[in-house]
Amino acid sequence: MVGNNVSHSNRKTKRTFKPNLVVKKFYVPEEDTTITLKISASALRTVNKKGISACLKEARAKGFLK
Repeated sequence: MVGNNVSHSNRKTKRTFKPNLVVKKFYVPEEDTTITLKISASALRTVNKKGISACLKEARAKGFLK
């Protein structure tokens, strides 16, 4: 996304909005492995809420993972 930085004097300069990405390791007990994912902070909250196994199953069903 793009937008403007607006100064106190109301000058506008272009800026970009970048996603809040986090590199995180998860232990998957069903597969007895550790996986590393680069996910957004909001997706990390979803993983904490649903659990990593449910999120992996859903991602595989949608075709995001192999």
